[in-house]
Amino acid sequence: MSSSKMNSSRRQFLQTSTAALASSIFGAPLFAAETKPKRAIQKAMMIGTIGFPGTVLEKFQAIKLAGFAGVETMSHMNQDEVLKALQETGLKAASVCCATHWKKESSLSSPDPESRAKGLEGLKQSIRDAKHYGASSVLLVPGTVNDEVTYEECWQRSIAEIRKALPECEQTGVKIAIENVWNNFIMKPEQAKQYLDEINSPMVGWHFDIGNMIRYCPAEEWINVLGKRILKLHIKEYGNKPDANGKAPGFNVKLMEGDNHWPEIMAALDKCGYTGWAITEQPSAQTKDAELLKDFSERLDKILTS
Repeated sequence: MSSSKMNSSRRQFLQTSTAALASSIFGAPLFAAETKPKRAIQKAMMIGTIGFPGTVLEKFQAIKLAGFAGVETMSHMNQDEVLKALQETGLKAASVCCATHWKKESSLSSPDPESRAKGLEGLKQSIRDAKHYGASSVLLVPGTVNDEVTYEECWQRSIAEIRKALPECEQTGVKIAIENVWNNFIMKPEQAKQYLDEINSPMVGWHFDIGNMIRYCPAEEWINVLGKRILKLHIKEYGNKPDANGKAPGFNVKLMEGDNHWPEIMAALDKCGYTGWAITEQPSAQTKDAELLKDFSERLDKILTS
């Protein structure tokens, strides 16, 4: 063997040996940097909460420029106007929020059969809108517990009406995603699981609102129970700490400045394999102009990569 070949072999041997020794000591390759895998979660914004003024198209354009990939529309909007705005901006329809579920005259838990019928038709219209826009699910608040409606009545009535909408879901391929809100109904993750179990349909899952849950228990606990039944996420912050006047900011706090445990929340989402949309539902004052929209988008990026 020539002198040059021998020297080359020695250099290769020393490099290989050094790399192996470093790997055994430090537990990682010497010449390869570890990179954190990127989450397959895309950002969207709920159209009803954006503070940016203008037409549907102008709002969609602002959302797109801020770095969002999708939008959650409301049901019963002008379908042609929404579809045109989606096509011109390239935004995707992440979800459709039912516009009738909060109204007393169209609640699925109402003691009045006619009101429940209106609520069912509103839900069906949401499903048709979602199909038209290409969204895979609709957001539904199933009812409200109050002086007129007991917890059990809300449970039974809402499930009965949701089942009536299942043929529409099966025909369109659009799923119903139940959202947890402050309606005195389903305040524990085990109750949410039981509710879905009783409906017993692959066309019904959960639209998990992270900000809403801090009132009851940490959001990560809900994620661990619901797991793959989570179809979509609502992202918003909540602050419990009182200010100088003794008043807690509640939802009027910027992302990452409240009391949500974002690293734990993201770890729980990773564990259950969530890869859907992260849809923001923020106070409109936080997105009323381009600069605030950009700041909001960047804060969300930090959360999704934490």
